[in-house]
Amino acid sequence: MRRLLWALVVLLCAAEVSAQQEAGLTSLVTGDDSRGWEAVGRLNIGRTGFCTGALIAPDVVITAAHCLYDQDSGGVVAADEIEFLAGWRNGRATAYRGVRQAIPHPDYQFGDTRGPESVDHDLAILRLDSPIRKTGVVPYATAERPRKGDPVGVVSYAHNRAERPSLEKACHVLARPSDSLVLSCSVDFGSSGAPIFVLDGETPRIVSVVSAKAQVGGRPVSLGSGLERPLADLRALLEANDGIFAPAEARPQVRRMTIEEVPTGGGAKFLRP
Repeated sequence: MRRLLWALVVLLCAAEVSAQQEAGLTSLVTGDDSRGWEAVGRLNIGRTGFCTGALIAPDVVITAAHCLYDQDSGGVVAADEIEFLAGWRNGRATAYRGVRQAIPHPDYQFGDTRGPESVDHDLAILRLDSPIRKTGVVPYATAERPRKGDPVGVVSYAHNRAERPSLEKACHVLARPSDSLVLSCSVDFGSSGAPIFVLDGETPRIVSVVSAKAQVGGRPVSLGSGLERPLADLRALLEANDGIFAPAEARPQVRRMTIEEVPTGGGAKFLRP
């Protein structure tokens, strides 16, 4: 894998752009289509941006860390500028919640696009302002990282399908560099933070979140973040702290910060592809 040429594009949050058709995706249009996927939702960030997130507890959502950063300033978006719309479809959500805490992994370095290793810590955890306790909105369990060749699925929103989620089942793990995953799944702006599932049983389990799209030898691929170790770190931070961590590029070196060092961020601005 080290000998392959990588061209990496961090997806960031979607802004409004022209629509394009994507192959391999099933649009979840009806209630029947969406059954079992209601705990995936759209994260509205600021006035125009959005990412995808998924519940792992009634009041906890995971997404990509880079979704929480202002593209221009590098600052962290304030938690009160984020809203989670569980099961958002055709102008309505199953539940609407604000965000009380938003914590990107402290070892994530915003703006680093060196290759698949740069997405190892592209994970963030959000505490909602109140739990979602509705029949059908069942938080997802997590699972160990799948092996090369294993099938996975992705449920996501994107810039050209912002009003309803889409499901892709027919994609696979191509490689496992560092703690991340290289996948054959189709992703685009807005797909950032979308849950990557193993679908080997009746209940899907999250094994990663969408971080970026890339090319390997001219072939389009997608990259998923690390999950097990980064999520354990974030759960501990969520329990221990009430603040938001500073952007990684503001630190002179990669290190963990104490809560006393944490600044807050400004409004979100997003890259147009």
